[in-house]
Amino acid sequence: MNSGPIGTRDWAIAAGVTAILLVTGRSGPHSGTAPALLGHALLAAGGLALAARRRAPVAVLAVTGLSAVGYRAAGFDVPAVAYLFAVYAAVRAGHRTVTVTACVLTLAALPLAALASGLHDTGEAFAQARGVLELGWLIGAGAAGEALRQAERRADEAERTREETARRRANEERLHIARELHDSLTHQISIIKVQAEVAVHVARRRGERVPEALLAIQAAGREATRELRATLEALRDDDTAPPRGLDDVPELVERARAIGLDTTLTIEGERRGVPAAVDRTVYRIVQESLTNIARHADAATASVRIDCGPDALAVRIDDDGRAAPDTAPVPGVGLLGMRERVTALGGLLRAEPRRGGGFTVQARLPVERTP
Repeated sequence: MNSGPIGTRDWAIAAGVTAILLVTGRSGPHSGTAPALLGHALLAAGGLALAARRRAPVAVLAVTGLSAVGYRAAGFDVPAVAYLFAVYAAVRAGHRTVTVTACVLTLAALPLAALASGLHDTGEAFAQARGVLELGWLIGAGAAGEALRQAERRADEAERTREETARRRANEERLHIARELHDSLTHQISIIKVQAEVAVHVARRRGERVPEALLAIQAAGREATRELRATLEALRDDDTAPPRGLDDVPELVERARAIGLDTTLTIEGERRGVPAAVDRTVYRIVQESLTNIARHADAATASVRIDCGPDALAVRIDDDGRAAPDTAPVPGVGLLGMRERVTALGGLLRAEPRRGGGFTVQARLPVERTP
């Protein structure tokens, strides 16, 4: 059941029930010796308490029950309408045992309160009929609450089942695509790459000039192999794969160094307790940034800095590539993917050329550390 803040609808229902109780109390007989003001105050308290029935159903159940007993004892022959709403809300929230106990106590106290005030002096038969009617109302309210609670539970389970089915099908389709790419492209690209490298090697051994077209084929084959491998890894990266995070960032830096990019890494602050989603996002940001630098920036150096603060984690990747301050970045798939990841976590991402030349990627991710 929704336990959010008290809204306009809650106050409207509480005000409507309160009005009904007060009108009924003023128009009906008042046979008790207690002041009428006390009875009206109890009627109003029971009705207005319903505004909090979603946030504190058990407390509202207690308040409305005590109010009903109180205004009966004060001589007001008013049906316990507010208590019926409270019973419905408590059962819908799942507090069945507490509600049954409270109903038994209230049903036992209401006739006693009525007899004490002289409301039921007309006879025992009337009192018994009144008790049976009140019992029926309570059972009806509880049954309605339980029926809606079960319906909501089944709806939640159906939604979870749909999400799990969709996620499983997406994973299966992703793996199917990965297998198709591997079977249809990897072998052919490998043949092209090997043939080009053999041709270049033979030409150099013979002392012949290697054609530029052949060198271009060789470079393209290597790049295509790397990109295909990265694509297949991304497609196969499902929830069963070991998660990558901050601990794996040094490996990314070492890979960048291995291909000739002078890369430095600085990590400051407390790394423990960072949420898994933030941990994975930082890894993906660094991975995509270094990949873009290696492919497109024509840079000699790059720096990665990660600052782990108490309430936020900041990551910054800079390079000295050919990007100029007056050139706008082209929003490619990688940059859009980074922005979507960061935005989904409530963070901010900046990706733009630096004033002194080169490119910078900066992200700030809010964190709520786990113990």
